[in-house]
Amino acid sequence: MRITVSEFISLDGVVQAPGGPGEDESGGFAHGGWSGPFFDPEVVGGAFDAALASADALLFGRRTWQTMAGAWPERAGDPFADRMNAIRKYVVSETLGDEGLSWENTVRLGGGKAADAVRGLAESGEEDGNLLVMGSPTLVRELLSADLVDELRLILTPVLLGGGKSIFPEDGGQRRWELVSSTASPTGTQVCVYRRAQEAGRG
Repeated sequence: MRITVSEFISLDGVVQAPGGPGEDESGGFAHGGWSGPFFDPEVVGGAFDAALASADALLFGRRTWQTMAGAWPERAGDPFADRMNAIRKYVVSETLGDEGLSWENTVRLGGGKAADAVRGLAESGEEDGNLLVMGSPTLVRELLSADLVDELRLILTPVLLGGGKSIFPEDGGQRRWELVSSTASPTGTQVCVYRRAQEAGRG
């Protein structure tokens, strides 16, 4: 099982609520939708199309899953939306009940810490493909801390947000990554793909 993380990220490392106002105002965050002015269909849109096309399943934290589940089913008929709706989805949550998993093809992963739940999925053999994580900063931070992420696709956006949620652990650990590609958008955004360096552990 291989895990790829795809995130809009500001120059100061914030990933919170890139999609729109009201998406996530926790902590008093007031810049929801900040990625919009920097989106372009060819480079940024193409990066998301490529990430989704190479995914065998999606992996979410609870908050992001609930946001996505409230939006994508209504967009049926668009090829990207149809793929989002049809693909298998895993949500890591101790609070969601299985009866609340209304989004098509969703499976809940529970049973303790997020990293343990994801390891359990890998060890079960039920999923051995490419898992794509979008958003879900709390989940991503734990997966990075546990060295479970194989690839980072960071959509680096030329804006400073002054604070907000980050995906990066603050545990004092050093983890090496290798830049494998970087594509510039006319909007000033850089789509950067990083893979774990061999020295980081799993080659």
